[in-house]
Amino acid sequence: MEQILEIRDGCTTPAQLLKSKAFAQYLDIYKKQFIKELKNRENTDLKDDVLHKIDYINSIDASTYITIIEGDTPFSGDELKVHRDSVKFIDGAFHHYRTKSYTRLVRLHNEILEEGTDAEMIKDSVTLKADKLSELILETRRILLIRAGLGDGVRRTKGLECHPNVAVGEISGHFVNLPGEYSSLSKVAMTTTADMRTGVYYETHANKREFPFYALEHNPFKNDKFKAEDYVAIPFEVGAWNILCYIHKSRGCVEMEPGLLNLFPFSNVKNITDKQPDGVFIFGCPDSDMKDLGYYHDKKNNLLVGLIPNLDQCKYFGYGKKPILTLHNVLCIMNDDLPLHCGCTRYVVKFDEKTNEPYIFDSFVKADDMGRAKLIQNDDKSLSPYFYGTETGAFACLDGFSEHAKMQMEGREIGYNKHSGTNARQIVPVTEYSEISTGSELDIMLYLNNYELIHPTKSCMNTNMTVDEALGHFRSGARVAAGSTQTKRGDVEISYWANPFPLLKENDGSLVPNHEELYGQFEKIEKKFLANIKDRVGQGKMKIGVAHSMLMAGTYVKSTDDQLADCGFNDRAMVEHEGPERAAHDMIELIKKAAIDKRTALGDETLKQLDITVATIGDSRTGKSEMAEKMEGVLNMSLI
Repeated sequence: MEQILEIRDGCTTPAQLLKSKAFAQYLDIYKKQFIKELKNRENTDLKDDVLHKIDYINSIDASTYITIIEGDTPFSGDELKVHRDSVKFIDGAFHHYRTKSYTRLVRLHNEILEEGTDAEMIKDSVTLKADKLSELILETRRILLIRAGLGDGVRRTKGLECHPNVAVGEISGHFVNLPGEYSSLSKVAMTTTADMRTGVYYETHANKREFPFYALEHNPFKNDKFKAEDYVAIPFEVGAWNILCYIHKSRGCVEMEPGLLNLFPFSNVKNITDKQPDGVFIFGCPDSDMKDLGYYHDKKNNLLVGLIPNLDQCKYFGYGKKPILTLHNVLCIMNDDLPLHCGCTRYVVKFDEKTNEPYIFDSFVKADDMGRAKLIQNDDKSLSPYFYGTETGAFACLDGFSEHAKMQMEGREIGYNKHSGTNARQIVPVTEYSEISTGSELDIMLYLNNYELIHPTKSCMNTNMTVDEALGHFRSGARVAAGSTQTKRGDVEISYWANPFPLLKENDGSLVPNHEELYGQFEKIEKKFLANIKDRVGQGKMKIGVAHSMLMAGTYVKSTDDQLADCGFNDRAMVEHEGPERAAHDMIELIKKAAIDKRTALGDETLKQLDITVATIGDSRTGKSEMAEKMEGVLNMSLI
């Protein structure tokens, strides 16, 4: 297993840093990596040079640098030459640390479990510790360079930082409330707060999901083989449920940690210590294979268990995000809620004091990719669907974003496969916990069609259809794929209700094996919600239909040049930008109309402000994020 560096030392001076266990461990990691790369050249004409270099690297240890930092200066002659070579080597290690290593700074703080302990103070101490470590590493490097006579000229420190990939606060895993059959999980310290370095881009072995995450007939978790010391653990609050995520520390797996931290909110400590979590998810299990990829409902212990094996083809962020959301959606269905694979935004609409015309004053993201609808009783005993989100971040595909949008994300992002050509992704925060955890009455629900062309004289928002007609679109879930799954780019694929994970029906309409019971539950939920939506649409309290983003219309294999030109597109490559922009303008008009209708339905024409919550159902690359970006460009009140 290629090692990661975990720092638990408390160092305050350069000498203490160089004498620390962490420095010796990292020096060993770097030396092994350096020698491994050198050995790849042993069979070339540089063999003798390589062998001498390996001998030299093996001679270096932590005492080499302690001697330099504690020795009497100025050094001269052969001593200076030897020290200079050593410092050049450690400076290479410094840049490797900053760009290619994976580092976790860890602070144990069981006191967070005590009454009255301020969680924000714990968070502040973790951040301060990360800042101090970065400053200490830079100071140590500077002193070593000066002592070896390499510190002359311009000093380049502005913008240089050495923060660990993540700095975390942990509690002992024994405080976590888990069934006895999962005792080995309790030996993993549980992360409860984190400060991570953003603006970092990781490369993963895979760049798309090829294998489904389905229900298993056996429990993939192997309590007797699980090695607690090889995992990090994070408790996530996903919707209404708490899911514990265990990530293997091997390179290729542990890189999922910062992305997931940027995507899901932490569970409250009391929610995992006072009561049992709802699910556990294990990423990168080395004792598993493809037959263990999936989830299992442990009915005896009332626990959902998901697992991804430690295989290169599964080392992709989508195998972290999607399975966790699958566990959320299974829990949704088990608890009589409707999981929705969608983007959802709450718009604050105001009415002009003079003209009484509506305008959008503000917007708040409730979901970038997934959420749930729950029927809640109103004061008059009627039921309304309320929407709740799952993620505070977005797993954004950069292919369809403008350079302006990418610039806005800089500094907050965790990126993956930046140079892959297609399906480069990054996770950025897009909303607050308070927004996703608070329900909002659902006013508009649309299926996102990403490939049918709409003539400029028509609206891209079609709500002039019956609820049953709209239901047909939700059930078919047709979209043109971007190539990030197994479907070829430009082809149409079908996924029931836009695949709310787990897939409930195959493309031919047959039920997915082991999902029959879940589908039966979903069908009952669908029937109940559609009856309610029909009633609300009939009363003018809700709109339902299809939104045409046209995002993939230029890529769609059946789009001809003549059809594109007739619909106002002169450049096939620009359709993915121009289509969502047209859809965004039409969406704004639909929201304004919905606000007028809602005010009328409420029977109070004097209302000057109300919310319109819009859910757009669709899988990846259907235009959810792209339309939102274009709308923000129209409505944004900040100067950038």
